[in-house]
Formats: sequence, C-alpha cells, structure tokens
Amino acid sequence: MKIIKVADQVEGGKKGFEILSEKMSNGAKTLGLATGSTPVEFYKQVVASDLDFSDMTSVNLDEYVGLDADHEQSYRHFMGEQLFNAKPFKVNYLPNGKAEDLQAEAKHYDQIIAENPIDLQILGIGSNGHIGFNEPGTPFDSTTHIVDLAESTIKDNARFFENEEEVPKKAISMGIASILGAKSIVLMAYGENKADAVAAMVNGEQTEDLPASALQNHDDVYVIVDEAAASKL
Repeated sequence: MKIIKVADQVEGGKKGFEILSEKMSNGAKTLGLATGSTPVEFYKQVVASDLDFSDMTSVNLDEYVGLDADHEQSYRHFMGEQLFNAKPFKVNYLPNGKAEDLQAEAKHYDQIIAENPIDLQILGIGSNGHIGFNEPGTPFDSTTHIVDLAESTIKDNARFFENEEEVPKKAISMGIASILGAKSIVLMAYGENKADAVAAMVNGEQTEDLPASALQNHDDVYVIVDEAAASKL
C-alpha cells in the first residue's frame, strides 16, 4: 500500500485526481466509483478538469435496496449530481436496488463487471472497516451480493436522511473479490473516526472481521489520508 498523507479532504481530492489522470493517460477505460461524503472533493476536481469521459465506462460499487433511482438519497441520484450530469460517460452502470429479483440482479451485475474489467477503483472506508457495503464478516471471495447493513453503517448514514428510520436496511454491493479484481485502487479516508479502521487495514492482520484488510492482497493500492485518519498508523 502506498500511503499518501494530505492536509485535508480538498488536497486528498487533488491527489486522487492526479492518480486518475495518470491512469487515464496510460489507457484506463473503466472506473469503479464510490458514493458518500468521502469522494466528493475528488469528484469536484474531476468536474473542474478538462478530462473527457465520453469514451469511458463507470461501474459503481453499490446501491441501496428499495430506493427509486430518482430518490434524492439513491446512489444513482448522487452520482448524477456529483459527476455524471457534468461529465457524461459512454455508459454508467449501477446496481438496480429496485429489481424484483435481487439475486438475479447480483448475478447480472457480476456479468457487467466481467465484461468491463475495472482499471481504477475509488473507495472510502467505513468506521467498522467496510468497503463498498461489505460489512464485517463478508467473505474475501464474495462477488456482488445483497447486504444487511450493520447498525453502525445505518447510524453513519442517518445524517443523509430525515431520521434513522428512513435509512434503508439493505443494499446491493460489489463483493470483496469484485473490488480486488480492479487493476488499481484508490482508498480515501478523512477524520478521526476512521483512524482505527485505517490502522487495522494497513497494519493489522488480514481478517474478514475487517473487510478492508483484504486490500493487503492487492498489488496497487493508494491510501489517501488526512492527519486525523492517519493518527494511529
């Protein structure tokens, strides 16, 4: 893992953008994208740039189960607001959290990933060490699957909803094996509440109790952290 320490989220976004630019100049065509507050500054850098994504494909990590695509807290809506409306891609793939048959949708999404191998995957990390919505206990060989969200994740995400009761309790997520299939990975983490998870990911044992520790198995991982998130390294 290459640890990149930055002053704050804005500088972290710029570092992430530099890596993206380099990967695209070297032929990257498919990006794995993440949602949440962590990558927002990164997306601002992308939107402000002159990079052209019209020949690029995106594959998102996850989506809540049960939210319409145009719901203001759906990840499809988030991606439109943060990136896609300003920077059109050739095609954008996100899991369908409203699919009638969620297991069939998971298999379909695995097929999409197989047909569009990810060159660069953007990640955040949960305070419990989750990546995507792969909660503690998720097998390292998992592919796209339906997740019962951990209580800590529901509490973390409640700030985006009117109240905790409105937070969906399930999601559909790329699995850990899906994430590890990316050629390169950029994980960003900011704030003291991520310090324990970051330290365990980098220096702890590889264990399914901390899903992000699986990244120790990957050859090309960049970890962008501010001082607070890096405080226990």
